[in-house]
Amino acid sequence: MLTRSISSRWTVPLGRYVQVTKPGIIFGNLIAVVGGFLLAAKGEVDLVLLPATLVGLSLVVASGCAINNYIDRDIDAKMQRTCGRATVTGAIPLDNVLWLGVVLGALGFGLLAWFTNAVALMFAAFGYLVYVGLYSLYMKRNSVYGTLVGSLSGAVPPVVGYCAVTAKLDGAALILLMMFSLWQMPHSYAIAIFRYKDYEAANIPVLPVAQGIEKAKLHIVLYIALFALVSTLLSLTGYTGIAFMVVACATSFWWLAMALKGYRSDVDLLRWSRQVFGFSIITITVLSLTMALDFQVVGQAPLLAMLN
Repeated sequence: MLTRSISSRWTVPLGRYVQVTKPGIIFGNLIAVVGGFLLAAKGEVDLVLLPATLVGLSLVVASGCAINNYIDRDIDAKMQRTCGRATVTGAIPLDNVLWLGVVLGALGFGLLAWFTNAVALMFAAFGYLVYVGLYSLYMKRNSVYGTLVGSLSGAVPPVVGYCAVTAKLDGAALILLMMFSLWQMPHSYAIAIFRYKDYEAANIPVLPVAQGIEKAKLHIVLYIALFALVSTLLSLTGYTGIAFMVVACATSFWWLAMALKGYRSDVDLLRWSRQVFGFSIITITVLSLTMALDFQVVGQAPLLAMLN
């Protein structure tokens, strides 16, 4: 009987375990990792290091997502979007989810430690601790600044990809950290607006719920403007070329124009926030791909130097 009981705990369909790791988030992070890795590689790609970095960080992200689902099961039950998660319905034993997260984390950090370097591993650990510890356990539930704290963990993947190649914290790594962190803010606030009722029901103090949608609109515009400025620094400091500068300006200004439409008197808030969210994904995907390809600037003077 005991053997049968233990066995039944692990006979849950594999798809449910996959969903607990949030594969959509993993895939989005992979694009950012590739962008950072190829930006640093400048065309000289280590065909062992790249897949090891991708698999290692994917396992770390999957671990963080699984444990986040475990932690958030009480508030997930109050939200329409998440009330069907396996951690809420009981479709997967909670102990299994926790152990899944622990095992995936151990495997992911092990791969990164073996194949990458101390700098990349440090950033992966930093992002993990911020997301699982500071954000999930406390800030998300208790502070309007939870989104800002969470944005730091969301900005780590491209930095890990970059540092896996360079093994150092340089200007590009810091720009990537700022750029992706700033991007997270309007992206997350847009979600909070079109999922307003969910966050309100779960009593999560995101900015639209805690301080109003008008203030969230303002912050969306300001963060997109800052994101646009920081994005150009990759080209201005010589890490990417003109192509990236053009793409960064075009996508950021289009995103900013879209955000400003939120101030129209006849705006449909639900539709507008979904558009801002949708274009945020397009923007960061296009920029990740562009910085991965625009590495012809090796040995060239930074654009800032050319202006002198």
